[in-house]
Amino acid sequence: MSWREALRPVRMERVAIVAPARSLDDVLRVVGAAGVVELATPPDAELQAVSKTAVVRGEVAALAGWMPAKVVSELAGQVASEGGAVVSLARPRGKEAPSLLRSEGLRGSLAPLVNTYGTTPYADIDPTPLAVGAYVLMFGMMFGDVGHGLLLLVAAIGLYRKRPRWLSRLHRAWPFAVGAGLTSMLFGLFYGEFFGPTGVVPVLWVRPLADPIALLAAALAGGALLLAVAYLLGVVNRWREGGWPATLYSPAGVAGSALFFGLGLALLGWYAKLGWLSIVGGVIAVVGLILAFAGFYAGAGGGASGTAQAMIQLFDAVVRLGANVASFARLAAFGLTHAAIGSIVWSATTGLWAATPFAAAAIFLLGNVLALTIEGLVAGVQALRLEYYELFSRVFQAEGRPFRPWHLPPTSKEATTCSSG
Repeated sequence: MSWREALRPVRMERVAIVAPARSLDDVLRVVGAAGVVELATPPDAELQAVSKTAVVRGEVAALAGWMPAKVVSELAGQVASEGGAVVSLARPRGKEAPSLLRSEGLRGSLAPLVNTYGTTPYADIDPTPLAVGAYVLMFGMMFGDVGHGLLLLVAAIGLYRKRPRWLSRLHRAWPFAVGAGLTSMLFGLFYGEFFGPTGVVPVLWVRPLADPIALLAAALAGGALLLAVAYLLGVVNRWREGGWPATLYSPAGVAGSALFFGLGLALLGWYAKLGWLSIVGGVIAVVGLILAFAGFYAGAGGGASGTAQAMIQLFDAVVRLGANVASFARLAAFGLTHAAIGSIVWSATTGLWAATPFAAAAIFLLGNVLALTIEGLVAGVQALRLEYYELFSRVFQAEGRPFRPWHLPPTSKEATTCSSG
């Protein structure tokens, strides 16, 4: 598979299932058993209902549908034994192909992160690898602790091996547990945290509680970087979806990107005392505002009411952009919370150790269990929230149509057997 194929949903092909009219049902049974063709009928339609939708010309019948391009030749070989054929068709103009993300291997285990948000439009880039990378990076920043990261890796091994057995239903989550464990260990080394500030590992960067401003600045800078990547993906997707008009005027296209990068350059110039850089950034931001206003104005239908609506939308876009960047401050806030819990537990443990070692050990164990479960859940939810609301809202502007292949319904005898176990 080429890198271009890897960057988009599974390539679909428009096909016609062609068969002699007298043996159409036999060919459809093969198609339904394969379950790889989306037809114009519900995916659970009965054979007779599907057969009635066929176009019949003389002794030949045909049905059009969509299927993954990689299995066309395989299905063609299967239906040939019944006298049928699979014929490739040109994609109808203006007709959107159904979308399907890869479900095999590691990529398939990661796809639910994107599918839970919505169906990726067929024309868009599949953001799964980047989305997973952003998710585990944000999780690790909020959950930085080498010891807790090691426990997550142990949990990942259990998920992968389906041990204990009750974890088997969560098997597909093992890559997320691995990624979260590794990034938690990485940030734990940065923070010097190993089940709290125990001194077992050195501080490679900063202790969160000692310098929260540095952590906050890093969180905002990291959020800005993730937003920049999301805007770039958004520009590509707008181009693939609607050409240059959608790309140029969309707040999730060139207009929004110019505003974001322009303001970023202006702030950088102000911080570095480079006046020329601030001026360049300001000009780029103004161009973005003009393009966004033109898009909002055209979408509102023009006129005085359109102008008023475009101004409100433009103001909302600017305020929303600032709020989106500030929202990444929660990476620092929850990182501080995690470090504070670890510090409290470790202080209580060391304070009680001389007098009552058993109580100290119990507090250390219970405190870390609570930190691992409660803070792990909070970090997971917050990373998901940032992923969906701050990043995916720019990558996606429309929802695709999910691929729903037709499957031959089980016979009444098979259904009875399945229901009875």
